[in-house]
Amino acid sequence: MSESSPLFVASDVHGHYDALTEALRGRGLVDDDAKWTGGDARLWILGDLFDRGEEGVAVVRLLRRLAGQAAAEGGHVDTLVGNHEVLVLGSRRFGDVAFTDVDGMDRQFLHWWVLNGGFEDDLDALTEDEVRWLETRRVLHVVDKSLLVHSDTESYLGYGRSEEAVNAAVRKILASDEPEEWWQLFREMTRRHEFMGEEGPARVRSMLRSFGGEELVHGHSTIPDTTELEPSQVTQARRYCDGLALNVDGGVYQGGKCLVVRLN
Repeated sequence: MSESSPLFVASDVHGHYDALTEALRGRGLVDDDAKWTGGDARLWILGDLFDRGEEGVAVVRLLRRLAGQAAAEGGHVDTLVGNHEVLVLGSRRFGDVAFTDVDGMDRQFLHWWVLNGGFEDDLDALTEDEVRWLETRRVLHVVDKSLLVHSDTESYLGYGRSEEAVNAAVRKILASDEPEEWWQLFREMTRRHEFMGEEGPARVRSMLRSFGGEELVHGHSTIPDTTELEPSQVTQARRYCDGLALNVDGGVYQGGKCLVVRLN
């Protein structure tokens, strides 16, 4: 792999396996049997593999299979952890165990996961190996000149001021049996729209100074929800925030496209 190899990102698949494979085929990254054809290309999914669609586990298994196939050709496939991964993993670990958050509110992971579009079949279908794999994914990563994150928030800075520090801090939480810490991580990763408006450029620059990169690429907040476009009208990623931020979430669960965006 090198900076000259093609770099693609997608985000917020939300259990829509067919939409993802169709989009990957459109980019020449997989064939009709969903086998890797991308050579030394790099593909990063920016989180939220689960919920709102019924095939979240199938998406996990696809990405893990493609990771092995791509590596054999000098390519790379991986995913970031999104807020919905925290929810599904928290539901698997803590279920309906009640706990109190930092605001004194009673919470249950399973209850909130179902409210957010979770399918309980996913909990039964996930293997322990798949759980461990998900718990060890990054939450942010710099690739070439792009800072990849799931959520359009600066809350990542609360977990450290370097890529290594943030990922280590989150992995520690996901390895713990402290539902309060898991819940706070979920809350922080659910924040959104912080790069819109007058303060947006300063916030993105603060992220880039700490973690590196020349642009910030995210999902989480759908393009239809942040523009006047209908889901069917979204055909490409949205660049905004003085050109510093790129939103790649086409809103597949809203009826939009799964966007697979080339960054170089």
